Amino acid sequence: MGAVFLGASDLHTCTASVLQSSSGVLILTAAHCLASGYPTTFATGFSGQAEPAWTVDAIYLDPRWVADQDPVADYAIARVSQPDGGSVESVTGPGLTLGTAPPAGTSVTVTAYPLGVGGAPIGCQTGTETVAAGFPSLQCPGLAAGTSGAPWRTDVTVVGLVGGLDGGGCDENVSYSPPFDARVIDLLHRAEAGGPGDAAPEVFENDC
Repeated sequence: MGAVFLGASDLHTCTASVLQSSSGVLILTAAHCLASGYPTTFATGFSGQAEPAWTVDAIYLDPRWVADQDPVADYAIARVSQPDGGSVESVTGPGLTLGTAPPAGTSVTVTAYPLGVGGAPIGCQTGTETVAAGFPSLQCPGLAAGTSGAPWRTDVTVVGLVGGLDGGGCDENVSYSPPFDARVIDLLHRAEAGGPGDAAPEVFENDC
């Protein structure tokens, strides 16, 4: 896991995780965390120092997010690089495998970076629930602004992330995830192919 920096600033605004991929250069975060036209970097294992950071070169999005920012598709896969080459997985080791939405009662681990300059990650281990709208949910105190994109892990598999309904939730004690399904796997395959990315819309607000 690591922190996402949007814009030329030392303020980290979201959280992301390294994905296991054939290219070794892909990360996963919430779609609402990214926008085209802003320099964006990712710092793995961030603990107060953002160097060396990885630059986001391309963003891959579900068409439902591009069209109208459908919260069920609030996930993004990004390709990252450094000037001296290499892959992010060569630094971090194998990334997380990508799974599908967990059934209610699944125990997951969440690690996230609250919005800020410096600082360390927070997190919890808890069970999932499913709300009527179909969004996986969990209760984890303290997942405030900046924790969007944080992966929900079952061992080394990511089955959700902070995002989706109301941008991840209006109550910092209750968080939501977009319901991962076959379309998020399809997105991973498209990102692995290395083609051109998508124009990410600027969406920094939610309905809270």
